[in-house]
Amino acid sequence: MSQTLLVRSTKIRTTSLYRSLSLASRHYSNQTLKDKFSEQIPSKIEEIKTFKKEYGKTVIDKVTLEQAYGGMRGIKSMVWEGSVLDPEEGIRFRGYTIPEIRKLLPKVEGSAEPVPEGLFWLLLTGEIPSLEQVKALSNDIASRSELPDHVVQMLDNLPRDLHPMAQLSMAVTALESESKFAKAYAQGVNKKDYWSYTFEDSLDLLGKLPIIASKIYRNVFKDGRVGTMDTNFDYSKNLSHLMGYTNNDFIELMRLYLTIHSDHEGGNVSAHTTHLVGSSLASPYLSLAAGLNGLAGPLHGRANQEVLEWLFKLREEVNGDYTKETIEKYLWDTLNSGRVIPGYGHAVLRKTDPRYMAQRDFAQKHFPDYELFKLVSTLYEVAPKVLMKHGKTKNPWPNVDSHSGILLQYYGLTESSFYTVLFGVARAFGVLPQLIIDRAVGAPIERPKSLSTEKYKALVRTIGNQ
Repeated sequence: MSQTLLVRSTKIRTTSLYRSLSLASRHYSNQTLKDKFSEQIPSKIEEIKTFKKEYGKTVIDKVTLEQAYGGMRGIKSMVWEGSVLDPEEGIRFRGYTIPEIRKLLPKVEGSAEPVPEGLFWLLLTGEIPSLEQVKALSNDIASRSELPDHVVQMLDNLPRDLHPMAQLSMAVTALESESKFAKAYAQGVNKKDYWSYTFEDSLDLLGKLPIIASKIYRNVFKDGRVGTMDTNFDYSKNLSHLMGYTNNDFIELMRLYLTIHSDHEGGNVSAHTTHLVGSSLASPYLSLAAGLNGLAGPLHGRANQEVLEWLFKLREEVNGDYTKETIEKYLWDTLNSGRVIPGYGHAVLRKTDPRYMAQRDFAQKHFPDYELFKLVSTLYEVAPKVLMKHGKTKNPWPNVDSHSGILLQYYGLTESSFYTVLFGVARAFGVLPQLIIDRAVGAPIERPKSLSTEKYKALVRTIGNQ
C-alpha cells in the first residue's frame, strides 16, 4: 500500500472511531433515568445473589435484649442502597457527603444549590447525572402533575383544622386509583416487570406531590387557589410558585431543603415504614402514605414544628436577652423541670448533623443578622456544653430540625404546622428509589421474628444455664 493510501486509510479509521465514540457519548448523554436503571438491574440481581450465596450464613451482629426492647436500635437487618448514616461522619448519599452533593449534583442556571431531581437519579443509579438528564427528568415529572377530580374535591372538602400531614396522607392514599402498578398486578404482570410499574407510579407521585402540598397550603392558610406546574421549571421552583412564593432566595432554599431532607438511610420511621408496606407489594401510593403517617409523629418529622414552638417560647421568656448566660440558665431550667431541649440529639449521630450545617451555611450567606438565626446560633454555642454537663444525652449536638423552621420563617412561610408536609415531599425523593430497587431485585416481604417477654426470659435462663 502506498504512503498516500496508508494515510488516507488511517484517517478513515480514525474518523470512524471518533464517530463511534461520539455516537456512544451521545447515547449515554441522552439516556433517560428509566433506561439507565433498567440497564443496571441484571448485574444488581447477580451481585446480590452471589453475595448471599457466599456470605448468607455470616453473623453480622448479635442482638441484645436491650436492642429488642429498645426499638431495634442499631440492629443491622435491613438493606438500603441509597444512603448510609455514620455516627461520626453523618449521612452519605451513594458514598457522597452533603458538601459533596451540593458541589457535584447538577444546578439550574443561576442557582448555587442542586435540584432534588438530581439526587433522585443518584439514589436510584449510584451515578451523578448530567444537567441535560436532570432537565429531562424535571420535565417528565412536571408533565405528570394532574390530579384526578376526586382527589381535588376531597381536599377541598376537608376541614381546615385537620392537620396538613393528615390531609397529605389522605390525598396520597386516594391516588391509589391512579396506580399503574396495582392495575398491572391485577392483570397478572410478570414479577420481573414489577419495578417498571413501580417506577412509573413513583414519578407520577413526585409529579403530583407539589400540587397536593400547595393545595393543602392554599386551602388551609390562604385563598385555596393553586396554579399549574410549568414543565420549564425545576421541581423546587414549581413547588415554590404553586405555594405563592416567587422569591429566588426562597426557591434556592427549597432546592437545598428538599435535597437534604430526602433520605437518611432506611431505619428511620418514614423510610422503614414505606419499605415495609411496599414489601407486601402494596403500590407506591399506599406505601408512601404509610411512611407519611410515620413522618407525622412528633418523635420524627413533626419535630421541626415542635422546635419552632419551643424557640418562640424561649424568645418570649428571655425578652430579647440572647446572652450566653441567659440562654444557659433557660436551658438548665428546661432540663431540671424534666423536659428535653428540642432539636438536640439523634438516634444515630454522635456529632452535629451535617444537614444542620448545610442550613447554617445557607443562613450565614443569606440572612446572617436575622434575629431567630442569632438565637439558634447562640444555642449552638451553649446547648452542647449544657447537655454534656447534664450527662443524660448521648448526642448533645443539634439535628436538622433545630434549624429548618427559622429558614422558612425568614421568607414568610410562618405556618409551622405545614413544615412537615414539605419534609414529606422531600422524603418521597429518598424512599421511592428504594421501592423501585426492591421490586427490581425481588426483595421479599419483610417479616422479622417477635417473641414475648416470657419467651425472652426463658431464653435468658437457658443461656445462663449453659
